[in-house]
Amino acid sequence: MTKEELYKSLDYVNHSRKKRSEMATLISQNPKLVAPLMEIAFAIDDPISNRACWVLEFTAKENLSFIYPHLENFTINLHRVNFESAIRPIAKICEFLTETYFSENNIGLKNIMTEKQLERITSACFNWLIGDHKVAAKAYSITSLYQLGHKYDWVHPELQMILEKNYAEGSAAYKARARHAFAKLKKLYS
Repeated sequence: MTKEELYKSLDYVNHSRKKRSEMATLISQNPKLVAPLMEIAFAIDDPISNRACWVLEFTAKENLSFIYPHLENFTINLHRVNFESAIRPIAKICEFLTETYFSENNIGLKNIMTEKQLERITSACFNWLIGDHKVAAKAYSITSLYQLGHKYDWVHPELQMILEKNYAEGSAAYKARARHAFAKLKKLYS
C-alpha cells in the first residue's frame, strides 16, 4: 500500500472503535506503513491527520514497538499537533510510551529512547496540561508526567502545583485523575 492509498483509506475511518481497529490491524500486518501513517498524522492542517492519529493510537496500543523506530519523528512533531481530536490520541501514545519506559520489566524502550525524546514528551505533556484542552489529553498528560517525574526530579513538584491550582475548576474526570496523582505523589514522598 502506498502513502496515497493509505491516505484514501483513512477517509473511511471514523470515531467508531471498529473502523479504527480495522485500520490499525492493517497497519499491524504491515509495519512499514507506520512511517507514512505518521507523516499523514503530522500533516496538521489536513483534517485527515486526525484519523491518522486515531489509527496510530490503536496501532500503538496493540504494538507499541512499531512506534520505536519512529520515536524521533514522533517526539519532534508532538508540539505541532493542534486539532483537539488529534491531541487526545497523541497524548495517549505518550502515556503508553512513558508507562512502558518506566515499567520494571521492559528494558527495550529504555535502551532506545533518548533523553531529548523524553524531554520533548515532558514539554508537550505540560503544554497539554496547562493549555485549553479537553480533559482526556490532560488526564493522559498527568499520567505521563507522573511517570517522567521518576527521572526528572523537578517534574513532580511542578505537576502537583499545576494540579492544585486547576483542581477547583477541573471537570469531574480531571479531578478524579488529579486525586489519583495526588495519592501516588503523597505515597512517594511520605
